[in-house]
Amino acid sequence: MTTRARGDRIWPAGLLVRSKVWLELDGRPVFSRGRVLLFDAIDRHGSINAAAREMGISYRRAWGYIRAMEARLGVGLVETRTGGSHGGGASLMAEARRLLAGFERLERGINGMVDRRFDSEFGQRRG
Repeated sequence: MTTRARGDRIWPAGLLVRSKVWLELDGRPVFSRGRVLLFDAIDRHGSINAAAREMGISYRRAWGYIRAMEARLGVGLVETRTGGSHGGGASLMAEARRLLAGFERLERGINGMVDRRFDSEFGQRRG
């Protein structure tokens, strides 16, 4: 096993740091990386059903996540259109796009800080 010394400590090569970021409201999670993936899939497919299939969850669960986020945040996030001769679908509303963009900037910033601190403490970059 290869090791790197940092001061008087020796750490195994390949030691990594991992972190997760999520948003909470009143002590309960409201938005996370998993919801980013759901929103990205809805945006790509224009369909909650197709997004749910891609993620390996039921339509009911995906729709439940969306309703819960909308209720807790007090804003609409996904606009749906019923089927019929022109077909149905779903699209992200402006608030969902702002939430996604802000969350991704926050996540990148926090991960950058974690990486720098890890390097400072352990003398190696994360993988």
